[in-house]
Amino acid sequence: MFISSKALWRGTLSKTFSKTDRHHRRSNNSTMSSGTLEPVLKNVFTKLGEGPHWDHVQQKLYCVDILANRVYRYDPETNQHDYKQLDDNVGFVIPRKSGGLVLGLGRRFAHLDWDTGAVTTLGEVEKDLGVFSRFNDGKCDPKGRLWAGTMGPEIGPTQFEPQAGNLYVLDLDRSIEKKEKKVSISNGLAWTGDCKTFYYIDSIPRKVYAYDYDLETGNISNRRTAVDLSDKPIEEYGLPDGMTIDTDDNIWVACYGSGAVFKFDPRSGKLLQKVDIPGAKQITSVCWGGKNLDELYVTCGRVAISPEEFKTKQPNAGSIFKVTGTGCKGRPAFVYKG
Repeated sequence: MFISSKALWRGTLSKTFSKTDRHHRRSNNSTMSSGTLEPVLKNVFTKLGEGPHWDHVQQKLYCVDILANRVYRYDPETNQHDYKQLDDNVGFVIPRKSGGLVLGLGRRFAHLDWDTGAVTTLGEVEKDLGVFSRFNDGKCDPKGRLWAGTMGPEIGPTQFEPQAGNLYVLDLDRSIEKKEKKVSISNGLAWTGDCKTFYYIDSIPRKVYAYDYDLETGNISNRRTAVDLSDKPIEEYGLPDGMTIDTDDNIWVACYGSGAVFKFDPRSGKLLQKVDIPGAKQITSVCWGGKNLDELYVTCGRVAISPEEFKTKQPNAGSIFKVTGTGCKGRPAFVYKG
């Protein structure tokens, strides 16, 4: 169905239950909460929209089109957007406390001056691998360190070399440390409100991992599986991609190929809520935004979609959506302090 950029789609955010809670369905009707989903920028991405970051100070949304080498900036107050064209794939964009933005530009951590367009390299990883790899997703931790992971080269249509990526942290002194290795597609990252748990997605095993997290040192330990989608139908749940966390420390996971965002309790692994995104299947990432941080922004891609499929099945591919009325909110996103 076609949705104009100003139209509202009234949808439902349905509370669902895991297998262990199915007995509740026999005795209680599942609760339904109504919400509003709006495509704020329709078909804005030409390839792979990703990495939304809400700048709480500027009240603007930043995001990237990875394969189109673009960084976007959207002002919901004016409903205007602009972008910067770069010379390499852009995995993520995060504001820098001292000014400007930090990007994952190919395999480089780079600084972008939005006003001048100047790009400065802050550091580079995997220079000696001899194969193409690139940054995919990145987030800052509560101390202002930048965490970002890589993924390996494409070895076939939408197929990537397994366990060829790593997870890195760019510290405040711009030193780089490898935190995890043998990652297939490094993706979503999030921290709990008490800063004691770190969540991290590797898309290919279809898992969200949890780690004990030391705020002062940035050390992670005691890896375990928080959410496991490996036994779920891939056509329904897709691949876990980008992620955000709410003030109740529940995680909202964009699942690529599913056409939906899923809310999980990572302490139990239970599915709590599902937000269907109409007319788009390649759901890539999410973040909280708005003045009260109660608006959920959702990005999606339009990779390898035929004109016929775009017209008839995925007319909203490559759009940015805003979901309101979830009854949840997030915390201000952290910025790079180095």
